[in-house]
Amino acid sequence: MGMGWHEWPLMLFTVLGQCVVGGVMVTGWVLIKGQLTARETQALHRSMFFLWLLMGIAFVASVLHLGSPLRAFNSLNRVGASALSNEIASGSLFFAVGGIYWLLAVLHKMPPALGKLWLGLTILLGLLFVYAMTRVYQIDTVPTWYNGYTTLGFFLTVFIAGPMLGMLLLQAAGLRLAWRNVLMMIGVVALLISLGAAMMQGSELATISSSVQQASALIPQYGQLMVWRLLLLVLGFGCWICPQLRRGNASVAALALGLILIVAGELIGRGVFYGLHMTVGMAVAG
Repeated sequence: MGMGWHEWPLMLFTVLGQCVVGGVMVTGWVLIKGQLTARETQALHRSMFFLWLLMGIAFVASVLHLGSPLRAFNSLNRVGASALSNEIASGSLFFAVGGIYWLLAVLHKMPPALGKLWLGLTILLGLLFVYAMTRVYQIDTVPTWYNGYTTLGFFLTVFIAGPMLGMLLLQAAGLRLAWRNVLMMIGVVALLISLGAAMMQGSELATISSSVQQASALIPQYGQLMVWRLLLLVLGFGCWICPQLRRGNASVAALALGLILIVAGELIGRGVFYGLHMTVGMAVAG
């Protein structure tokens, strides 16, 4: 019983991967709209380097989970038949397609029309990657994971952390978007939905048990941990919202601090998720 800190490589892999997908959606949409000057486009492409840096860190964490880097290739042995193989394959494809786009773009080798199509494909592959992640944990013998909260939670991380990361990269590139308030509201709405889902799941844990285990006893501090998660997320968004309301825009430093707080909050939530692992045993009630 307790938090799933022993799964920290998977916590980093899933949270950072979902964060990057959200960041790609934001920056990709700005580039697809094509309302930037050549100088602004170049600046945004340079700042997008950090997307692929974070994605690289996420994959390094996933390899550490396997115990030996040589086992990483074995995870691709059953693509199409294994949810784990599909997750690694879809993530690798997203990483490769997005990384190649970025490399060609910074080298000025990417035609604008092709670049828009390429970015659209990258965004779709990112969403496919997140969906593949959710399928890994839809295991009918793990009743605490085998539900809609798993899928919802993974996609909500995309829309909670993604707008903050995207806004940070846009601000670092010196861009000021007219619809940045809409971007901020997407993150806030996703946060509120996540809060509601956490409350509902917490109340439903008492209805899940096996012959040897009660789901609500897996993490006795569930409520306190969710409060800490919420506090970090609210403080993170506060680093964006408060400066924007006062001055009309948040600084790079404020957005960077906000992103760190949000990622920390989502890591707490993901630690709770892994800590809720249980098998059905002889019977499941609820």
